[in-house]
Amino acid sequence: MMHLGAFFAPSGHHTASWRHPAAQADAAINVPHQLELARTAERGKFDLIFLADSVAARETHIEHMKRSTQYVANFEPLTLLSVLSGATKHIGLVATASTSYCEPFHVARWFASLDWLSGGRAGWNIVTSASEAEARNFGRKEHFDHEVRYQRAREFTEVVRGLWDSWDDDAFVRDKESGLFFDPEKMHYLNHQGEFFSVRGPLNVPRPPQGHPVLVQAGSSDTGRGFAAEVAEAIFTTSLQLTEARDYYADVKRRVVAAGRDPDQCVILPGVTYCVGKTDAEAQEQYDFMLSLVHPIAAREIAALTLGHDLAPYPIDGPVPDLPPPNGSVGTYLSAMKLARDENLTIRQLSIRLATGRNRFVIVGSVEHVADVLEEWFTTGAADGFNILPPYMPGALDDFVDLVIPELQRRGLFRTEYSGPTLRDHLGLSRPASRYALGGVSRPA
Repeated sequence: MMHLGAFFAPSGHHTASWRHPAAQADAAINVPHQLELARTAERGKFDLIFLADSVAARETHIEHMKRSTQYVANFEPLTLLSVLSGATKHIGLVATASTSYCEPFHVARWFASLDWLSGGRAGWNIVTSASEAEARNFGRKEHFDHEVRYQRAREFTEVVRGLWDSWDDDAFVRDKESGLFFDPEKMHYLNHQGEFFSVRGPLNVPRPPQGHPVLVQAGSSDTGRGFAAEVAEAIFTTSLQLTEARDYYADVKRRVVAAGRDPDQCVILPGVTYCVGKTDAEAQEQYDFMLSLVHPIAAREIAALTLGHDLAPYPIDGPVPDLPPPNGSVGTYLSAMKLARDENLTIRQLSIRLATGRNRFVIVGSVEHVADVLEEWFTTGAADGFNILPPYMPGALDDFVDLVIPELQRRGLFRTEYSGPTLRDHLGLSRPASRYALGGVSRPA
């Protein structure tokens, strides 16, 4: 069975989503809207809800900022998922937290708490952050170098996993008769001393229901792929073409094996956006309408963010210039540059393509066509499932749940019921044993 994530953006992933008649314009701060989306995704039996995040309002030309709803001002994701956990029973809850601008103890505590609040449905999307704007909110003049970010992320993740093992699963006996609340032999000090972090522990939250919340990553550069292969249990990718997706899938699965891990314990989920109708013509009409809502300058700024360079100095109807890799997300840059070169796109053409799906693969067509494309990617070594990006919400999410998922179920490609209560159950992932149960050393206080 394929796995499906529902990637929520405030009003949708299309650049002009908030202008669509079937979108919620104030989605970023509308709690009833967010609750409705979560219940719809759970009704569709999605594996998980995913929330991206950055710790800055994304800086770009004001012509773009004033027209965009994407992460300019919206809820902090852990807070929102805590609310959604009480309104859902099965669907996984995955949020982003940065290894560059958070501390490991905070992240370990946040996600352990969400795992308990949700009954074992939490996942942490590990990001190293991508923008200079984030650095300036945390006392830095510039963002960490790309390689340093990943060195820091490796140590950060190791500390978080160690903190999640602070208590054995049965440490809290809570015996009222004897007065023993916990067994001190089952409490472990981490006492980590590393290049970037010094963390004593223990975590002041019991070991999470899943052992460890699910670790998610989106590494696309060579360094990012290596890190993802080492630690990630689910990987979000930005492949824009089928051949690119197959190459990525094969490469990362090989790296997972080389890292001594079971490749079935790491699911790869390319991002896909869509426009679906009862016929191809109906879907194309909807797609063309969405494109008509896009301001060309706003679209250009999406391309600029993706490529990591200001495109304003270049003619919008001229070729995409040769630009060096940025100090941000190298993987999305490479994917977009490959698309531009393969199809000989102008800046305007590339901008429109990226604005439609936020640098994700776009499918436009009938229910059968959308299902055909997903099936081809799934069955030919390009994906274990997909991270679905509704172009506008709630309307497009409703369309996917009511039209596409029944067709995938009819083909035997997607679940009709949840198989267990946790996110690990949904993704087919085993529950990790504590490092101390495996012979790890509990260091003295």
